[in-house]
Formats: sequence, C-alpha cells, structure tokens
Amino acid sequence: MQMASNIREKHVAVFAFPFASHPALMLTLVRRLASAAPAVAFSFLNTETSNRALFAEPGCDNIKPYNISDGKPEGYVPVGNPEEGINLFLAVAEDEFRRGVRVAEMDTGLKITCIVVDAFLGFSGDIAEEMNVPWVGFWPSGTCSLAAHFYTDLIREKTAQLIVSTGPDGEIVDLIPGLESVRLGDLPSGVVSGNLESPFATMLHKMGRTLAKATAVPINSFQELDPDLTKNLSSKLNNFLNIGPFNLISKENTASKVDEFSCMKWLDNQKTRAVAYICFGTFFNLPPQELVELAETLEETKTPFLWSMNKDSYKHFPKGFLERTIANGTGKVVPWAPQDQVLNHVAIGVLVTHGGYNSMLESIGAGVPMICRPYLGDHYINSWMVERVWGIGLRIQGGNFTKHATRRALEQVLSLSKSMDEKIKTLKDLAHKAAAPNGSSNQNFKTLVEVVCGAGLHLEPNF
Repeated sequence: MQMASNIREKHVAVFAFPFASHPALMLTLVRRLASAAPAVAFSFLNTETSNRALFAEPGCDNIKPYNISDGKPEGYVPVGNPEEGINLFLAVAEDEFRRGVRVAEMDTGLKITCIVVDAFLGFSGDIAEEMNVPWVGFWPSGTCSLAAHFYTDLIREKTAQLIVSTGPDGEIVDLIPGLESVRLGDLPSGVVSGNLESPFATMLHKMGRTLAKATAVPINSFQELDPDLTKNLSSKLNNFLNIGPFNLISKENTASKVDEFSCMKWLDNQKTRAVAYICFGTFFNLPPQELVELAETLEETKTPFLWSMNKDSYKHFPKGFLERTIANGTGKVVPWAPQDQVLNHVAIGVLVTHGGYNSMLESIGAGVPMICRPYLGDHYINSWMVERVWGIGLRIQGGNFTKHATRRALEQVLSLSKSMDEKIKTLKDLAHKAAAPNGSSNQNFKTLVEVVCGAGLHLEPNF
C-alpha cells in the first residue's frame, strides 16, 4: 500500500542486520521513532525471512517493510557454520540496500531524508554520503564491545608493541580507553584474534573506522552503567546516545507475551531468590557433555531451576532427569519462557546465561545476578564486565560447565554476598531511573528524534 506523500513530511530508510536479535531490536527502536513522529515514513529494509517474522502482527502504520536478498543461492543448504549465512548476505548487502532504497523511494514518492542503520553495516556511511543525507548507526549491544571495535586499530597497535607472554588470559591495563583493564582473550573475535580478513571481521573493522562520521550513534544501554566508557566515546562520536534498556522503556513488547508453558505459576510455588533460571538464547545450544554436567549438578545440589531450551536438546539430558525433577517439583524445562517476566519474579535467584547483551540488560533491570558461559562475539567481554567491572556475577570457571565449576558458581551467586547484592541493586535502580520519563535515556531519545526526523517536525504531544 502506497503511503500518501502529502501526509508524510520525511522519509527514513532503515537498514537491518538480519541475524540473531539485531532486527528485532532495530524494529523496537524504529517503532519508538515512528510513534514519536507519525508524519515520518519509515521504510524497513531487511531479508524476507526476517521481515516475515518481525511483521507477523500489525504495528505502526508509518513503518513499511521492504525485502532484500539474503544472498543464498537457490537450493542452499546450511552447513552449520554461523558465519556462512552472514558472509553470503554481506556479499550482496551493499547492492541490495541500494536497490531497496530506490524501490522505497519510488513506492512512497518521497526521497530519503535520513538513514538509520545497524552499525554492523560498515558500508552504510558511504551510501548516506552519496545520497547527501545524515545517517544514524545503531549499536544494539554494550558500550564495552562498541569501544573494542571503535578502537581496533589502537588495540592492534598496542598489542603488537607488547610482549604478551600470558596468551589470551593476559590481563592488559588501559588497552581500551575508558576501561581499566581487560583480558586479551575476552576481546570480540576479529579485533586481535580469529580470522581478521573474514568478511564479518572486515565489516566490523570498517565500522569502527567510519562510525565517527555518523550523525548519531544510539545504543541500547544507559549511560550510568558504563560512565567512563560513555564519557570517552561521547568525546569521539557525534551524539553518542544511550537510549535503553529497551526492555524497561518498551514494556508493551514483553507484557503482551503469553506464558503458554505456565512458568509464572510454577515460580509462584518456589522459595524467594532460590531458583536458577537457565537460558542460553535462541541461537545457542550447550554441548551435550556440558548439558549433562549442568543437569547433574542441579539435581545433586537440589537447586530449583527453570530451564528454557530448544526441544531438540532434551535428548541429551541424563536418563530420568526430566521425570525425577518434575516429579519432586525442583525443576521445569520449557521450549520458551517470557524471560523479562521470569527474571522479575521474586523466586529467581540467578540467571545462567551465554552472556548475550539483551539477557544481561534484562537481568540488571530485574536485579538478578548472573553466571555466564560465553560462546562467541561479545559474550566474552560482556562476561568480563559482569564479573570484574560491575561485580554482579561470575563467569563459569574454566569456561565450561563441569560439576565442580557449576557447584562452586551456584553456591557463590545464590548465597549473594552483601557486596554483590548492593551492586546489583544499585545498577537496577540506575537502569529504572534512566528509563523513567525524565531519565537520561528518554532525554537522549528526544535528541535522537530531532536528528532522525528533523527539528521542528510535528511530534506526538506526549513525546
């Protein structure tokens, strides 16, 4: 359906990165922008598969999805390498987004006035420059990982000059401006380790080099979480804007989800702060041996647990584990849980997580400490922040679930030392204050609306 140009004053093109939680977070941001500026048309460029999932239900009438190719040849069969699909997409992405922009302009009858992009898409600045329009690079993860990519050249230079004899476990002081120290092995892959020439690493390197040209860089975080990193990046980037946590600001996205597996009812029958909520995200599965070690430790320690996991992994549980824990009421395993609601239940004492940034933010907003078992990407540096910077949890000893490491972690976190308790409560309060109507994140969002939609544009009166 064509949007009538006489009622639309501006036209914003949105470039989504169609992997993991990125497109859903981008749509959350765009819905906030679209609600604040109903006279602006938003064209959401994304792959067909991703768009189909995102737009299954009606939303704002000034957001319209447009499909671009995912780069997969006809009859393509994935081989299990998570970067393979990304590499195929990146091979065609720049041309596809250019084509998508032309289609959206013809369809709406409106020239693009601004581009809002997932910051991963490092080539977007070139497109915006050619079109002579402002561009906004949205970073959906944490300040720490953004700083690692922004300072990649500096980090490589520093590490090349150092004699790093301790390998990936070597802790380096002042490696990233605004961060006191970090383990070399916790830097995101592609910064100093992994295949630095892969399409994905090359894209992120270019992003780090070009992001300073963006008109604004919004991030799904709150500035009180990482004040030193925020201060530093604010001096390097135009309009570096903490506008989260999204789960606290956009409550309508979580409150409407049906608890189809009765997680909340089960939690109502558990003791306060006693339950381990276990979830490794939608895209990651524990190796079978680690799953067994974790499951057996939960049963041996009689730790109540709610475990959200893909049904395909149920077969790896120890024989009789599900039947025994269900029968004695200590365990519940579900294929999906309303995570934000679960974390805010008084029975939850710890989140056992892969260290994905969204899960961490939700845990902070609920005041729940964490046990992290990172897999890839930013999981490692996020886990470093949880344990060593924020002091609100720990990483599983040795990086994998063993009975010894799991028992130790559960005992440490569920006992909740006074120091950890105070730190998680403080961060929870700061997150809620930032998300309040007059909080820092909402004030920053007003700045973002002016950047994207233009000063003086008609905005909703309550905005």
